[in-house]
Amino acid sequence: MTQYKILVADDDIFTLTSLTGGLTQAGYEVISAPDGERAVQLGLKEKPDLAILDIRMPGISGIEAARKLRIHGHINALFLSAYSDRDVVELATQEGALGYLVKPINIQQLIPAIEAALKRSAELQELQQKEVDLTDAINRNREISVAVGIYMERFAMDEQNAFDALRNYARFEQMKLALLAKELLRDSDERNRLFEAIHTHQNKEQ
Repeated sequence: MTQYKILVADDDIFTLTSLTGGLTQAGYEVISAPDGERAVQLGLKEKPDLAILDIRMPGISGIEAARKLRIHGHINALFLSAYSDRDVVELATQEGALGYLVKPINIQQLIPAIEAALKRSAELQELQQKEVDLTDAINRNREISVAVGIYMERFAMDEQNAFDALRNYARFEQMKLALLAKELLRDSDERNRLFEAIHTHQNKEQ
């Protein structure tokens, strides 16, 4: 079983000690902080799988701490509060809260919420990675399309033949087509030499 690392932050020393001890006994690796500022410092250093933050803490609030952890460390949060306040819940939700629990909290109540939050956090991270991969793919395809367009204009070719010329040369040089396209978009003498080399290679292939 994977041992998850959990960051717990609460200015109430009794709550902090109770949650830290209970979660440690439940098999989690726990790091604790007495306020929001310390939570951010520890979170960005230790990279926990999940942060459990009291909303009302001195200095920066749990919501502000969650924002910093999410933006700078891609760490998601579960919130604790002594109040069942609709406005606070809505604000926590806007900050991407994976859950919201009203104190007092017992470990039997908290663990299912943690497990659900960890699962949701993993799903969100997977989705974010897919979005990054998709963006990279789109950018690579855009560079290839532009390079093909320039080749078409330079050598008066149709799109398919221009694409084939670039692809064949990339295979010949054992390099990725996206990397070749990036080189062709650089404004340099090397780019002109590369275009000529591709065209010469294509003529030899025909």
